[in-house]
Amino acid sequence: MLHGWDNFFNLAGAAGATLIGLLFVAITLGAAGLSAAREKYGASAFLTPTLVHLGGVLLECLAALAPWPSAWPLGIILASCGLIGLVYQVRVILMQRRIDFASPDWLDWTLFSAAPALGYAVLIAGAAGLIADEAFAPYAVAGAVGLLLFAGVYGAWDLTLWIARNRDKA
Repeated sequence: MLHGWDNFFNLAGAAGATLIGLLFVAITLGAAGLSAAREKYGASAFLTPTLVHLGGVLLECLAALAPWPSAWPLGIILASCGLIGLVYQVRVILMQRRIDFASPDWLDWTLFSAAPALGYAVLIAGAAGLIADEAFAPYAVAGAVGLLLFAGVYGAWDLTLWIARNRDKA
């Protein structure tokens, strides 16, 4: 299953949880100067997806560290996380394209949209590999967790910068 991967999942889970806490602090301190409409659009399009990605990392790491009797429960949990995350990410992409809130460049669109979608797709493949007892499965799951963590870090950083730039425009 995921023997020997404990340190990776401990570190990734701790990073995800810490970043969620820091994001709440940044939003609480920084959003005071924003208008209600700008806050609503920012939360729906960029903040909530970032929290979902980081929360997903935390959930996936907790599931990976649990002492399961076989790979099936973990595979089902991770496949469910991947499928729900992929459907959610498609919804987010459609919402971000529909609103006129910010002007992200190609790098932003790649890291806000493509990276999480790829991470969730790889998580589904890794979960299927766990169930089928394939050798690639731990690497796929770890890669998906790493990609979602990176997308969450980028989203949190970009959102924090956006708040700092737009506080005086309320």
